[in-house]
Amino acid sequence: MKQLNFTPKTRSNRLIWPLSLALNTLLVLGLASFVAQDDSPSQKPDDSRFTPVIVADDLDEPMTFDVLGDGTAYIIERKGGLKKYDPLTKTVDLIATIPVNTKYTSPEGKVSEAEEGLIGMSLDPKFAQNHWIYLYYAHPTEKKHILTRWEVRDNKLVDKSEKRVLEVPTQREVCCHTGGGMTWDRSGNLYLTVGNNTGNQQAAQTDERPGRSSWDDQGHAGNTDDLRGKILRIHPEANGTYTIPEGNLFPKGTAKTRPEIYSMGHRNAWRISIDSKTGYIYWGEIGPDATADSDIGPRGYDELNQARKPGNFGWPWFVGNEQAFPVYDYAEKKPLGKKDPRKPINDSPNNTGLKELPPVAPSFIYYPYGVSEEFPLVGTGSRSATGGPIYHQSDFKGAKHPWPAYYEGKWIVTDFSRGWIMAITMDAEGNYKSMERVMPNYHPVEPIDMKFGADGDLYTLEYGSNWFRKSDNAKLVRIEYNGGNRKPNVEASASKKGGTIPLQLTLSADGTKDYDGDNLKYQWKVTAPGTAPKVFNVAKPSVTFDKAGVYTATLTVTDAKGAANSKSVRIIAGNEPPAVAVDLASNKTFFFPDQPIRYAVSVDDKEDGSLTNGKIAPEKVAMSIDYTSEGFDYAEVMQGQRSVDASTQYAVAQTLIGQSDCKVCHQVNTKSVGPMFTAIAAKYKGNGGATDQLVKKIRNGGVGVWGDVAMPGHPAMSVADVEIIVKYILNVDEKSFSTLPTKGSYSIKLPEGDNGQGSVLVRAAYTDRGAKTVPTQTSENMIVLRSPQVNASDAPIVHGAELKARGMGKGLNVIPYANSYIGFHRLDLTGIKQLELGAAAQRREGSAGGIIEVRLNSPTGPLIGEANIELAPEVDMAKLMAQMEAGAAPKPAAGGPNSVSATAPAGGKPASPPANFNPFRRPPVKMVLKDTEGIHDVYFIFKNDKAKAIQPLMSLSGIKFMDALNQ
Repeated sequence: MKQLNFTPKTRSNRLIWPLSLALNTLLVLGLASFVAQDDSPSQKPDDSRFTPVIVADDLDEPMTFDVLGDGTAYIIERKGGLKKYDPLTKTVDLIATIPVNTKYTSPEGKVSEAEEGLIGMSLDPKFAQNHWIYLYYAHPTEKKHILTRWEVRDNKLVDKSEKRVLEVPTQREVCCHTGGGMTWDRSGNLYLTVGNNTGNQQAAQTDERPGRSSWDDQGHAGNTDDLRGKILRIHPEANGTYTIPEGNLFPKGTAKTRPEIYSMGHRNAWRISIDSKTGYIYWGEIGPDATADSDIGPRGYDELNQARKPGNFGWPWFVGNEQAFPVYDYAEKKPLGKKDPRKPINDSPNNTGLKELPPVAPSFIYYPYGVSEEFPLVGTGSRSATGGPIYHQSDFKGAKHPWPAYYEGKWIVTDFSRGWIMAITMDAEGNYKSMERVMPNYHPVEPIDMKFGADGDLYTLEYGSNWFRKSDNAKLVRIEYNGGNRKPNVEASASKKGGTIPLQLTLSADGTKDYDGDNLKYQWKVTAPGTAPKVFNVAKPSVTFDKAGVYTATLTVTDAKGAANSKSVRIIAGNEPPAVAVDLASNKTFFFPDQPIRYAVSVDDKEDGSLTNGKIAPEKVAMSIDYTSEGFDYAEVMQGQRSVDASTQYAVAQTLIGQSDCKVCHQVNTKSVGPMFTAIAAKYKGNGGATDQLVKKIRNGGVGVWGDVAMPGHPAMSVADVEIIVKYILNVDEKSFSTLPTKGSYSIKLPEGDNGQGSVLVRAAYTDRGAKTVPTQTSENMIVLRSPQVNASDAPIVHGAELKARGMGKGLNVIPYANSYIGFHRLDLTGIKQLELGAAAQRREGSAGGIIEVRLNSPTGPLIGEANIELAPEVDMAKLMAQMEAGAAPKPAAGGPNSVSATAPAGGKPASPPANFNPFRRPPVKMVLKDTEGIHDVYFIFKNDKAKAIQPLMSLSGIKFMDALNQ
């Protein structure tokens, strides 16, 4: 697996020497005890100890699975397939096809794809003795979901062994929600999740109009006499029937109830698990689709839930932390009253059960499309809480590689849409404590089920990218934990990726490391068809290629214990890569909104010619300029060895799509649950307002344009990033390589509401023509222009200063002392006339004030600017507090717009202070710079000869580089 590499900033601090000595001592001791502590309950295992291994692929809409102790896996597919993976032959065989229903038919006769089919499967706890398998599926002709039991012998279902255990009557008019999760407790009781089987709307699903019962969840999930929207608990018997165990939600014989119900009020309880120690049950629950709170109800939340006893979880009247939906009057199109969570009353005409329901049980973890303040680590965007297992080492005695003690008692969960895996820690009573990512470098594609197999390994079933049809990336993955010696992590590179012959280059193993600290042996093997292999037993050999062709150089690294790992690089001899360059006449570090970026692209290829001599046509060069909002990771944009085509100019958009959840529902030219990009482009062709319309649709969500499945909102995505995606989608059929010329100017206009802290990516790429026996080579050049507003705390060089969290607002301030400095590498000062410094010296902070100098290339280099930061006027705290308590807006004093002096405006009524009012904020300090050309390291030196050694001079928050004087 790819590992994260952390590169610390260079810091030289006044107190750093003794601290460094202590840290180094601790580091040595920590490394010495690393192996011994690796299975400590208090030490998180290194990510390098986990390896995802594909067990089975070529699956067609896999739904769920079970794994036996010998590694045998049974997998079901929605269209009815039951498959078996054999660990000895490493093959997957179809052992049965169950006839199932996979369609909805509306009252108007419209047929659409259904979420249902073969939706649940579980092996009997005594499968080794009785060979029983339980299948939950939509009957092919009858409107019901049925739980059946079969016998498996000789890799097939025994003919006529099917026993109908339980039936759930359903409607087949409208989507959605089927559940299908199953698990067992130690008493042999089977738990089954059953979806609400109700029409999906953003408002509460409480449509009480005649003929609309399929849209009224008060008759399903909220109905004590209906099995839909429930978690059932039954005890299967040997004869194929079941009995009711004691302790369900309603005692046997209670009028207007079903005794099978363990919990109710579920929209779509999905994958369920049980804690073998406590008996608590856990599941993922998929919530409604609203993006924002409104008068028809709260925004939607998914839930990861815990039940310590039977209960009512509130749907369709409550979601999340008891966020209430009013009953919606669909006839009058208005919201009515909300229910009391302590005593909910179900008075729907579609309710056949009890009118007074149990009180609403609390949700465990809940999160919306946007940022979750309570659980921020879950992220943003599409959501489909899957669920997952509770881990106990004692459940897997004799496992070959049991998971470490660190995860003991933790709930390991995943989300189908977001593709993360989390470990949730609870206290001794089962209360939530914290969550953390597990294997953040593993990105499962729509994980639809996850559990520990009987062999002790964690397995993830990846549904794949396409909904309602087969995906080429659907697979079952085993995540193996290695508590012992690990293979080396290999990095292989070449000083050149190709060139004319004779080609001389150096192969390199730089970056290779062994997490266990073992001595390593290196071997390079260079091969090509029709040539004898060359072997080099050094880490960095020099190699000469005399014959044209494509070569593979494979580096194999072996540790002292014999564990080996390999990596290869591709080398093309006989074709010199093209040289692509982008020259900017404007600043090469910063962009300035509404100011033109003047650029010119040059391409020179030894075999093809150049742009200058006309032998390379400009239309064969992909040129693009994109503004991306703050936080965009542009490392994935680089084209690498892919050939340049019409899509290359949209590489930023493709990267944004890859980093988001777009592929959960959309593909370029194949139908999934959402429309394909080519269909969207065709629908909006020639529509001048399409970009703005689609930007709003992606950020706010919607339903009805392309079908009944709601598109989730993405409020956390910036307008800038969404615009880039939309422009790509609308031009997905574009055949030209670039919409920009190879020479010109381009002005950046920030989207409304953007903070301007993003980056501009200026990029050109070209693929040469290759030769008769030698393939093409691709080269590119990308320049990243940063915002002129720079956080001082982002300086990679900090000497003698400290970083301190801001008292008001997010981020860090630099706190300098006398003769301290900060520095930035390689900034282009061409055209930079002035700096605005967010600097202040406050008496209440003990600051002394002082001089800020700006110097080039070193702390003692040429001086190009300086500014004096004086002590700010004193703030009368007593007067300030009195004014704020009275609701008055403090009046700015002569010291600046936020210096406090006096009180309310004329008329006597106090004015409230603005929301972002900060009485200690000072106006920015302006510093005029000497004219400076070119790229330099830039240092900010802080001086005050009268300050004490331990006295801070000031605080510095930000630095704005300006291309014009602003007095």
